[in-house]
Amino acid sequence: MSELRNVTCLLFDEPQPKMPVPPSSDRSSATDVRRAQRVSKAAEEQRTAQSAMRAAVDRTAELQRRTGLSRFVYENGLTLVMLALFLLSFVGQVLTGRATYNDEQQQHAQPTLSVTQYLTTGAFVEATAENWESEFLQMGLFVLLTVSLYQRGSSESKRIDEPEEVDQDPREARRDPAAPWPVRRGRFALALYEHSLSIALLTLFVLSFAAHAAGGAREYNERQLVHGGKALSVFGYLESSRFWFESFQNWQSEFFSVALLVVLSIWLRERGSPQSKPVAAGSGETGE
Repeated sequence: MSELRNVTCLLFDEPQPKMPVPPSSDRSSATDVRRAQRVSKAAEEQRTAQSAMRAAVDRTAELQRRTGLSRFVYENGLTLVMLALFLLSFVGQVLTGRATYNDEQQQHAQPTLSVTQYLTTGAFVEATAENWESEFLQMGLFVLLTVSLYQRGSSESKRIDEPEEVDQDPREARRDPAAPWPVRRGRFALALYEHSLSIALLTLFVLSFAAHAAGGAREYNERQLVHGGKALSVFGYLESSRFWFESFQNWQSEFFSVALLVVLSIWLRERGSPQSKPVAAGSGETGE
């Protein structure tokens, strides 16, 4: 209809309807974004013209040569290796933690525990949940803060002056048959799905926080029982300086390590890692 009206206006010398003109500041910002996008795209194409293309071809060829379990391992190697390292570390924690616990038990003329018994002690629950709590808090807050906070030049930040795929409104893809079910469903399902990562991480933080409080209170009471002291409830332990000392000593290290990663990724590189900018990228360039 708009095209037909424009033709009619031309035939009868009628003035064509004017399209709304955005404010000059918006036009200037849009121009800057398009210019930055062109420069970034040209630089990326120059960097990836040969070596990056060869690496992608090699990875694809390797994937095509694999089948069955071998292909599954190749496609999920990062998760599998991290889980294997977790299990090794976890077993190491249990064995050394039990040995330390039993040493203390012997010093106080108390019975030693088997591995199974040690897993139910407040000492084990508190030590494990205390660390998980800080990790989930750090990751959850980092996911949320990177939505609206920036660090120019860091691979861990969105670009300020270029379009980012993560900023796309999923409602624009509602009719895309390849979109996830919550996107096509919309409403509450989409509202939950578009924040599901931070919700999951912060939920794990809350659960770990509660386990830390419960395990810490149990360990504290076990020690108090040996020394004839007064026991505390979980809420009483939550009010103690010991609980918050245990939490803050882990939180501060997590936040400091993330801050260092954000800043160091401005100037330092790790070739082949998606957590790093391309080695040939300038220090002022933001994003991967």
